Amino acid sequence: MIEQLFTSFIASAGFGIIFNVPKKSLLKCGFVGMIGWLIYLSFTERQFDPVLGTLVASFFVALMSQVFARVEKLPMTIFSVSGIIPLVPGGLAYDTMRHFMMNDYNMALQLAAKVLMISGAIAVGLVFSEVFHQIVRRIRA
Repeated sequence: MIEQLFTSFIASAGFGIIFNVPKKSLLKCGFVGMIGWLIYLSFTERQFDPVLGTLVASFFVALMSQVFARVEKLPMTIFSVSGIIPLVPGGLAYDTMRHFMMNDYNMALQLAAKVLMISGAIAVGLVFSEVFHQIVRRIRA
């Protein structure tokens, strides 16, 4: 688990470098990705569905991104894009295409459905976080 957390930190910070994130924010980008992956791992180790784990993890990635954006006075997307990277189902999408190429359509369709649900969970988690943030702001005002 420590290896996975370290790897997710490096991946998130690495994508921060690719996206030209300011140097002072790279550690925070890595931290956001690492916490998102930790939440995802916590759900999957407790036998929850990976889609639910991804939804909750992306929700918290977006919440942390909003906090860091406010503290650093930078756009939220700097932290959320880097932080979401470990949750993206790239390997699963690769397996989907591989099964399509091997004419194993039943498995390919199952994997494609899972990729779409996980991708949708990422998007819904980000949207729910924004809605939650707007509700909290209106209550404070």
